[in-house]
Amino acid sequence: MSQKLSELSDAEWERYARQIGPAVLSREGQARLKASAVLVTRVGGMGGPAAQALVMAGVGRVIIAHGGAMISPDLNRQVLGSEAGIGRLRAEHFAERLRELNRFVAVESIDHEPDDAEADAFARRCDLLIACPPTFEERLRLNRAAVHACKPIIDAAQWGMGGTLIVLQPGQTACLACVYPEQPPFEEFFPVVGAISSAIGSLAALEAIKILAGAGEPMLGKMFVYDGLRGLPSVVALRRNPRCPVCAGSVHGESAASDREAR
Repeated sequence: MSQKLSELSDAEWERYARQIGPAVLSREGQARLKASAVLVTRVGGMGGPAAQALVMAGVGRVIIAHGGAMISPDLNRQVLGSEAGIGRLRAEHFAERLRELNRFVAVESIDHEPDDAEADAFARRCDLLIACPPTFEERLRLNRAAVHACKPIIDAAQWGMGGTLIVLQPGQTACLACVYPEQPPFEEFFPVVGAISSAIGSLAALEAIKILAGAGEPMLGKMFVYDGLRGLPSVVALRRNPRCPVCAGSVHGESAASDREAR
């Protein structure tokens, strides 16, 4: 991260004034956000609120990935969508909505889920990844890319009125493959209430902001579980698998973490 405090304009400091101060972000932390790039995939029920919160908070570059066109059943939870967007490519529609929120943030979009090579390239470009796809194949692909690039990754999941949030730092904590050595079964049209999607996505963004800005205590190496049906939260500490085929032997290093391609 190479941005300096002086590189934020007076208009930007005014924009972010309410989130700078005791128990929130420092001015240095705000500058760190501007210097950061985050990949969010996908940007539906959880990824949409996450991307929205990142853009509003002033993360300098937000890259979103989502395939397919908007359909009516999406609108119970996908906050970046609208009736006017039905039939349009989601990624393009979502990016337009995000750009309307903050002129100081660059928003990139791709209209598909990254493949292995693309995931690796995005992980090298970005400072952090937020994974919100429906399939574990996609989640584990992003996890591998994060481990290879030594970049933190936040995994958000939902079902019904419940959700989970996992915050991981390769080389320091378990990786997603440690937690899920085998892919759980996938239910394509699983039930979900939009409020839990927004709640988990917003918490994912909060953890990302804390990590990028150097604020508070991120939930590194933990899984936050919320049973919304009963209103019961819990936190589970995660253990690394010393024989994990993805992260065994990985060691976090500042040089690897800062080795990014030009944006």
